[in-house]
Amino acid sequence: MGHTGARVELSNWGWRYAGRNRWTLYGVDLRIEPGERVLLLGASGSGKSTLLHAMAGLTGPDRAITGEQRGTLRVDGKPADATRGTTGLVGQDPETQLVMARCGDDVAFGLENLETEPARIWPRVRSTLRDIAFDHELDHPTAVLSGGEKQRLAAAGVLAMSPRLLLLDEPTANLDHDGARRMRELLDTLLATTEATMVLVEHRVSDVLERVHRVVVVEPGGGVLADGPPEVVFDRHGDRLAEHGAWVPGRDPEPLLTPEPGGEAVLEATGCRARTPAGLGPHAARPRRVLDGADATVSAGTATAVTGENGSGKSTLLSLLAGLSPPEAGAVRPRGPLARVSRRPLSRWPARQLARHVGTVFQHAEDQFVTGRVHDELRFAPRRAGLSGREADRWAAELLERLWLAPLADAHPFTLSGGEKRRLSVATALSAGPAHAPDVLLLDEPTFGQDTRTWRELVELLDRLRGQGRAIVVATHDELLLCRFAGTELRVRDGGVTALEAPSRPGRGDGEW
Repeated sequence: MGHTGARVELSNWGWRYAGRNRWTLYGVDLRIEPGERVLLLGASGSGKSTLLHAMAGLTGPDRAITGEQRGTLRVDGKPADATRGTTGLVGQDPETQLVMARCGDDVAFGLENLETEPARIWPRVRSTLRDIAFDHELDHPTAVLSGGEKQRLAAAGVLAMSPRLLLLDEPTANLDHDGARRMRELLDTLLATTEATMVLVEHRVSDVLERVHRVVVVEPGGGVLADGPPEVVFDRHGDRLAEHGAWVPGRDPEPLLTPEPGGEAVLEATGCRARTPAGLGPHAARPRRVLDGADATVSAGTATAVTGENGSGKSTLLSLLAGLSPPEAGAVRPRGPLARVSRRPLSRWPARQLARHVGTVFQHAEDQFVTGRVHDELRFAPRRAGLSGREADRWAAELLERLWLAPLADAHPFTLSGGEKRRLSVATALSAGPAHAPDVLLLDEPTFGQDTRTWRELVELLDRLRGQGRAIVVATHDELLLCRFAGTELRVRDGGVTALEAPSRPGRGDGEW
């Protein structure tokens, strides 16, 4: 066996972000023994990611995340920021963790900072990338990776260091099935050989229960709501946890959905060829073709799920359908009601005209935020569209309530949790109001980071738009969304797109961890 895991102790611990009136967590008492594997549950925005950041030593007056801290948090008897060399954090947003221009260098970075012997670094880099099913060369640029590939690379950089305390914040949320399986296997091997302590945040829990010793549930603005072996926690507290939005095995959310009305085609992609963006610098890889002769049709009053492996071209297809980038061959043309606006290919529409008719929610939520206040984000588009202040405020208030963001109306968007940011990005795309919602709405992984309550609200909101005749297109790895909401599946593979009828049977909803 390798080194033993770290001990984590919290006593009356609390945290409040700078500029916030409410405590994110308050009065947390928790002790995690060396080698324990803990699943951390709670509603979206309950402070799970905050707690992981604190354990990693990232919170405090002079740290990366500023705010007010109370009580004590110690790792192996020391302040958490004094043990960061033996702590590894895989965060929700891989964009914030990739620090080097080339993939191999990024994984080697942590090992070099630990002063690992040079002769051991590159064999370790190669073996970790191989074990995690990362297929690119070591000199492949990080900037052109897909979201799922970035998530896999960020995890590899942490796992290569074999930390004594491993903190995982939804590490497979954007991974395809094979990538999630390989991640599980690598974690199993790492934990068996190092006896590391693991604290894992995962909203959907069925596939992780056999890998954890203990479940800890935190309450928004409070402390520990439940703590114990998985079977005990879910048996004694299952009803209460479900009410709080936790993903309890066997209790998937049941959104109230209307029959898909259907309608005429509004977008048609024919013979589309597209590549990944060109890299920069002397070591940049050539753009990689991900779509080659792809065809797709999107119709009014329908929900379409775009599926495929990481790096297959799902986000690229969404970008083409949204008119945000032109294909290098082929075209995306408006049909039906959109063709009555303009018959030009969508990528040649003026920006204002495109924004009125086609809405996009990006994979990286922060790319959409343009103000310093949540409420102002929801007023920005409607005021530019000519809505009165009263009308804009009324619809903004409804969106804030429906998407569980009302208590955060005055917060800076960048300080929200991952799930809260995702809901806000969806809200901004709809902020002009029901009468002014885009004819087509394209969303990249819209259910990432959601609890059962916010998942249901998001899906019911999208269903409401579909019922009004809007076309909804989502790129997703969420099996429950595919089974419960989508009517059509566009599967991206080997450069092509295959249209399938989405599975109508209820899915497990837990996907692959």
